This record gives sequence, structure tokens and C-alpha cells, in this order.
Amino acid sequence: MHALPHARTGARIKRLRLERHLTQRALADLSQVPYSTLTKTEQGVLPASPHVIASIARALRVDVATVTGQPYATELRADELDVLIRPIREALDVYDLGADPDIHPRPYELLTADAEELLVIVRAGEIKRAAGQVAGLIQEATTAAHIAGTTAGWLLLASAYRTAYDVASKLGYGDLAAIALSRMDWASQRGSDAVVGGMYRYMRALTYLREGQYRTGERLVALGLSTLEQAPVGRERDVLTGQLHLGAAVMAGRAKDRSGAEEHLKEGERIAKLTGEAVDVHWLAFGPTNAAVHRVSVLAELDEYGAAAEAGQSVTLPKDWPASRRSHHHAELARAQMWTGDLDTAFANLLRARKAAPQQARYHQTVRETYAGLEAAKRQLPDSFLSYGSWLGA
Repeated sequence: MHALPHARTGARIKRLRLERHLTQRALADLSQVPYSTLTKTEQGVLPASPHVIASIARALRVDVATVTGQPYATELRADELDVLIRPIREALDVYDLGADPDIHPRPYELLTADAEELLVIVRAGEIKRAAGQVAGLIQEATTAAHIAGTTAGWLLLASAYRTAYDVASKLGYGDLAAIALSRMDWASQRGSDAVVGGMYRYMRALTYLREGQYRTGERLVALGLSTLEQAPVGRERDVLTGQLHLGAAVMAGRAKDRSGAEEHLKEGERIAKLTGEAVDVHWLAFGPTNAAVHRVSVLAELDEYGAAAEAGQSVTLPKDWPASRRSHHHAELARAQMWTGDLDTAFANLLRARKAAPQQARYHQTVRETYAGLEAAKRQLPDSFLSYGSWLGA
């Protein structure tokens, strides 16, 4: 029996399929997922890959979150994170009501420092801390932006909305993340900043990547690149352009477009050589390291797990690399190693993902699916493996 019986994606797929009175063969045909893959996923023999999850969600006409079981309500309650979501929703709702007469915002410099600190906190993996602070900052920044009506004020608000997106997406609240992104776009348009506009399109493309809507995501990437052409020439524009190409490479990989993925990867790698490590430029962690990490992800999306595992082992993460990105890389590498049968090393990387950013790893879908895959392999694993499962929410 699985240590996570209620969280297993395969069980949810089976339940959703039966609710729609579909046979396994019918769902395999509708989703274009191989019949053997579908049956083994439902049985828990195989973990569900992001491509399989998105394909089945589209076929069943449900959100990806319905298939993955996000947000993970029990764990969120245990971590006292669920109570922080409602204030964020309320703060996002009042974007167009003008200045709140009951709010007296602090000076712009103090608000900017807080917004920058929140970006750093998220990259450090401290999601709960960011979630607890972002709603108040949004409310204060909203009133300040409406009072001042300046470019700087609107871009400060856009930054606060970006943090709300980060928090919501990492905790599995896809609908809230989408609202936060739309508010970010609204504020960036008033700030008339092409770089922030390009970043918004990059983040929005990622939401379509998760939902398996690759064509729409590709259109957003193209629009983002076009928007960035209007930005002043320089390192900032190069970083955003390179990051868009890396995101597009993962999207093409998940869509099984090998040539498109390689084309975007090479362009991202080329730009990364020009910019060097640019971790703090809009906190996108862009640079040669991020390009190398994205190559691992792309190879895994293309089902080239052996090549992904080999490439991942050769990546050396800088000491100052953000903990959130470090954790994500270890999770991706663990997934590739699990598929190659290197179970001990895969679990070691799951442990590294937790150590780097425990709050992020606990709610990371790749971490959960990889854990389920290791368990399904039915090979002797250390006692710490079961405690890891309990930590995930057994």
C-alpha cells in the first residue's frame, strides 16, 4: 500500500475517468497517452509525468490542479499557511478602487525596500514569511500608487503582485496566481515598463506550461520577446530575453518538440555567456548555471532521462544561488534519476531539495511524484524514506 494513498495522482486519474464513464482505452485515445502508461500510472506502478498529467487534464476537461490534488489542504492547515491566502485574495481585489482613506502609506523608499526583501525571501524558500507579509504590502502600495500616480509607484505595486504570484503558484493556488499575474500586468502597463511587461508574459507563459497549453504559451513567449525589443538595450533586457528562451525551451520539451527546445536552449545559453551570472537581475537567477539547469529539465521533458541525469551531475551550483532554484534543480535531477533506476541517488536529491528549501519542496509536485515513483519501485530504501513520506503528508 502507498504511504500517500489519498495523494496518489494515479488514483485521482482513475476516479476522474470513472466519473466520466470512460474506459482506460478511451481515455488513452482522448489524451494521446500510451495505454500501458495510463494503466501503470493509475495502478501506481509509474509516477505521473508533467506531460501525462497535462494531457489527461485536457482530455478530461479539468484543471491540472484537479489531477494533482493541489492545493494540498491538509498540509497547508498543518503549516498554518491556509489562513494567509484569504488576505492575499482581498488585497488583490481592491486594485482599481483608488486610494484607501484608512491607509497612510510609508515613504516610497521604505515600501521599495520591503518589496525587494520579499523577492529575496521567496528565493530563499521562506514561503510562509512571504505569504504573511505580501498582503499588507499590496494594500499599502496600492494606495501609494493611486496617490502618487508615478511610474515608480506602479512598478513597486507590480513587484508586490509578482510576489503574490510566487507565493500562490508555489503553494498550488493556480487561480490566485492567475489573478496576481493579471494585476501585475495592470500595474506594469501604468508604469509603462517594457522589461516588466516582458517578465509578466514569461510568468504567464509558465502558467500555460503547467496546464499543457503549449501553443498559447508559445504565443506568449513570442509576444514577450517582441515586448522586450522595446526596452532599452542592455544587460537587463538581455537577462529577460534569455530567461524567456529558457522557459520556452522547457515548454517545447514538454510538447515533445525536440528541435524547438534545442533552438531556444542554445539561444538562452548564448545570451547567458554574454551576461554572466545575473542572479539579482529581477531575481530570475539567470546566467550560465540557470541555462545548464534548464538543459537538465528539457532533457527530462523529452524523456531522455539518462542524458538528463548525466547532465545534472555535471552542474555545479554557485554558493550564492537562490535556495528555491537549488531545491527545484535537485527535484528535477531526482526525477530523472528515478526513471533511470538510480533510486538511492534520486532519494538523496529529494533530501537535498528539502534541505535547500523545505517549505517549497513540501508542496512541489515533482517532489511528490518522484517520491511515489521511488516507493512504487518496491526496493529497500533507508528508514529516512518513510519519514520523508510522513513529512510530505502521509
